[in-house]
Amino acid sequence: MVNPVAALLDIPEDRVFANRITFNEDSGAYAGHDSNEFTCRAGGKAAAIRHIKKNKGYVTMVMVGDGATDLEARQPGGADAFVGYGGVVCRESICEQSDWYLNSFDPLIEILNSLQANN
Repeated sequence: MVNPVAALLDIPEDRVFANRITFNEDSGAYAGHDSNEFTCRAGGKAAAIRHIKKNKGYVTMVMVGDGATDLEARQPGGADAFVGYGGVVCRESICEQSDWYLNSFDPLIEILNSLQANN
């Protein structure tokens, strides 16, 4: 479900870290997750960020998310900052623990566009 969106944004699949849902070949029924994906386990988002930092050489990374598993990305070596998103559901605990909390992506898009224009 994520890969077609990534393709529209010209993001290579090797840079997509998301749960991969599996289905039974015979019935098409839900079978589970691909256990090889970082995001299939607790703390997996922080592990994915550590992997990206190590393999791509990034020093600082920001996580954007709306839930507790997204906030887990702040584990040691993981996300350096967390942007909480409450545009669908506002979770008070996520709001309180976020470095920045948004109900719309518009302010984030504006800042990213201004950063890109200055580079």
